Amino acid sequence: MSRPARLLLDRAPSPIGELLIVTDEAGALRAMDFQDHEHRLDRLLKTHYGPLRPEPGATPVAIRDAITAYFAGQFEALNTLAWVTNGTAFQHAVWTALTRIPAGETITYSELARRAGRPLAVRAAGHANGSNPLSIVAPCHRVIGMDGALTGYGGGIDRKRWLLAHEKAL
Repeated sequence: MSRPARLLLDRAPSPIGELLIVTDEAGALRAMDFQDHEHRLDRLLKTHYGPLRPEPGATPVAIRDAITAYFAGQFEALNTLAWVTNGTAFQHAVWTALTRIPAGETITYSELARRAGRPLAVRAAGHANGSNPLSIVAPCHRVIGMDGALTGYGGGIDRKRWLLAHEKAL
């Protein structure tokens, strides 16, 4: 992936905690996480962008509006967002597969691996899911355990439960 010239960091309220939104100079979404996981976001940015640090800057209106619409129940609004992330080809396949899980539905990690084109790479799909830099936009919260358990979510199981209930998946 291309390296941006600048990264911009903004904050936005949400019903489940303040969001940290990282965009680039072209207005593409690069990363999003929760404020209480700012250390994880910082580590991810260092991994993907090296010494380039985000500076304060406003989130493009289209991104802010889509996030607001999502929390107002218009779940498809996030599907319109342009995003660019660094990562491996397999990670991109997993993150793209996540964006294709409709709101209100869940899939298992084995199904995620299948949809990413590597049906035997269940653990790798789980790891890529856990490395997802686009919280909510690439809806990793829609991936559940084989037994239906709400397993692992970087934002916390309570947020995962809230998001799935919000989307009427629970």
